[in-house]
Amino acid sequence: MEAIAKTKHLKGSPRKARLVIDMIRGQNVSRALAILKFTDKRAADPIAKCLNSAIANATYSAEQQNIAIDPDGLWIKTCFVDMGPTKNRRRVRPAPQGRAYREQRHYCHITIQVTSEEQAKTEKELKAEAGRAKRAEAKKAEGGEKKAPAKKAAPKKAKAEEVKTPTPVETAEAVEAASEAKVADAKNVETQTTAALNETKPADEKQQDTNEELEKQ
Repeated sequence: MEAIAKTKHLKGSPRKARLVIDMIRGQNVSRALAILKFTDKRAADPIAKCLNSAIANATYSAEQQNIAIDPDGLWIKTCFVDMGPTKNRRRVRPAPQGRAYREQRHYCHITIQVTSEEQAKTEKELKAEAGRAKRAEAKKAEGGEKKAPAKKAAPKKAKAEEVKTPTPVETAEAVEAASEAKVADAKNVETQTTAALNETKPADEKQQDTNEELEKQ
């Protein structure tokens, strides 16, 4: 929905009125009214009246077409100031070196168009969105790089947990088992007596031994 409002024969030069109209171009209606309210220029009040008239025209045309619009959702699509007529006054003002300047009174025409369509994004907004998207992607990439080493380090921690240090009780039990094994081995070994040694010797050596014993007697 679009609507136009015009103010004609506004007292003041168009150059001074353009200083005010440039501040509200492309702004939301509520923001534009706030800017005009706190602008210390003579053309601010007539421009605010023209903007309110444009808002009223938009709501009225929407009602006529059975369209529901939100006045706060309107924004200024176009606004400009045209040069008006110059008042034909036969008056002069003294100037240096005996000259005279003619006095003129300027008028201007103001045109404001409001619309409820979606506002196109400016280049600054597009650049800002692109920068935000790049930052988000960089953060995601950094997050992925930080998480990857943590997953690889997990098995090392598991292995470290599997290796158990022996407790004092376990070491004492191991020493006792080793000593018992040694005792069992000692029992299994047969003691070599003199009789066993004699049995293993040949017959000639036995005879010599007996002879030596008899001679000693």
